[in-house]
Amino acid sequence: MLGTGYYYEFIGWSQLIAAILLLIPRTSHIGALLFFPIIVNIAVLTNAVGFAGTWLVTIFMSLAGVFLVAWEYDRLKPIIFFTRRARTRKFKLQIVLIPLVFAVGGIFCGLLAWSIRLGNLPNYFGTTVMLLGLGAVFGFVVAIHYWLMPVGALEDVAKTARE
Repeated sequence: MLGTGYYYEFIGWSQLIAAILLLIPRTSHIGALLFFPIIVNIAVLTNAVGFAGTWLVTIFMSLAGVFLVAWEYDRLKPIIFFTRRARTRKFKLQIVLIPLVFAVGGIFCGLLAWSIRLGNLPNYFGTTVMLLGLGAVFGFVVAIHYWLMPVGALEDVAKTARE
């Protein structure tokens, strides 16, 4: 790690800042958001470089980061979810067409992996079928999200809270 230069120091200072933010109740949600990508980065780095003994610890620490972010969900959801006046406009067969697009993308990725022999896999057909299924499932989730996603102008949250 010392060979990485200032990157090593950057990770250390970032961890210190995240730890201080996690210790202060008012800023713990910001600390959780800062800690999670740092520890995932460290987990990927330790697995990629092959550090003996620490790969398992960093994976468990990444899982702890997920739990910290989930713990702060109530404080983080206003960042992601807004109160909107309207919902998205639905189009015909969206529950079928969106998953179909992602499934075709999965087939394309499987054929691309086969054509360039990516990963030297023993069974590219099985990989392509798996990518088709994963694409269809992900497309279904996207279609449901699109269907439920609020759009339009933001409502006046302060006005809604007063009422």
